[in-house]
Amino acid sequence: MKTLSFAAIVAASLVVPAVAQDKTGWPESFTVGTGSQGGTYFGYGSGWAAIAAEDLGVSGGAEVTGGPMQNMALVHTGEVAFGMTTMGPAAESLAGTNPIAPGLQMTNACAMFPMYQTPFSVTTLASSGIKSVADIPAGAKIGFGPAGSTSDTYFPRMMETLGVDFERRNGGWSDLGGQLQDGLLDVIAFAAGVPVPAVSQLEVQTEINIIEFTEEEQAKIAEAFPVSPFEISADAYTTLTAPARSVSMWNFAIANCDLPETFVYGVVNAVMSDNERMVTAHRAARSSLPEFWDRNTVMKWHPGAARWFKENAGADIAADMIHGG
Repeated sequence: MKTLSFAAIVAASLVVPAVAQDKTGWPESFTVGTGSQGGTYFGYGSGWAAIAAEDLGVSGGAEVTGGPMQNMALVHTGEVAFGMTTMGPAAESLAGTNPIAPGLQMTNACAMFPMYQTPFSVTTLASSGIKSVADIPAGAKIGFGPAGSTSDTYFPRMMETLGVDFERRNGGWSDLGGQLQDGLLDVIAFAAGVPVPAVSQLEVQTEINIIEFTEEEQAKIAEAFPVSPFEISADAYTTLTAPARSVSMWNFAIANCDLPETFVYGVVNAVMSDNERMVTAHRAARSSLPEFWDRNTVMKWHPGAARWFKENAGADIAADMIHGG
């Protein structure tokens, strides 16, 4: 019993220096802007908010929001300290084309740490005969997901970039899956974590094709949009016999750029230093690893976050990519 108590004391003494630092300007509490309740953003955001609050001894929690675009606006204005966004909405917000506040360049939202990837994938019925993007007939009815979603915002543009002529359809993923099966849609273009439940359900009920991009198509999309090459693993769906070539858009946690450097450093340390704990909070955190710091090619880094990645991940972040640098 004495040994256990001593070990606990030693453990505590090792933890204290990480948080016993200059707390000048630290907020008494913080809020993380996430997304709709029940979605990945809300679950993931609630998880890291709790971890950061516990480690830093500051009250914190998640708030339901409209997702990536709104989070950029909320963090930029300081209405919430932290948020989560994807590279696409971040780029649009910095350029002043965020539909929430057209013309406002949201440059006071800074990158904090990498979260996970949102892959873009294409699904059709096997009976359609569509086996590639080039096979999609002119005027095809394509379901792009809920209106205003990341999928609906970017996938239509990607299809246009690849020369596809289509009629745009919106709806929830399950609803679109039913429409595809009923012959009301020709293609569904998903931007969601894999396996997408609607696709898994479809392949149980009927034969489908999961369309991969060619290397040329992948490169063309990656050049035009803030996405990275991605492979959908063969074990994601029973339909696949080999990995399917795709692209993905990274999700990043963001911070108001005016937050104290030591505070943001502490939050990043809490989240990035123990991936197992983050994965326990949400499975999507399996990609929340320090080595993926370089997936941010859009936003300037918060100085506290940049310092953490330089010190702990060997990050080579240029001075002009750090806020105030």
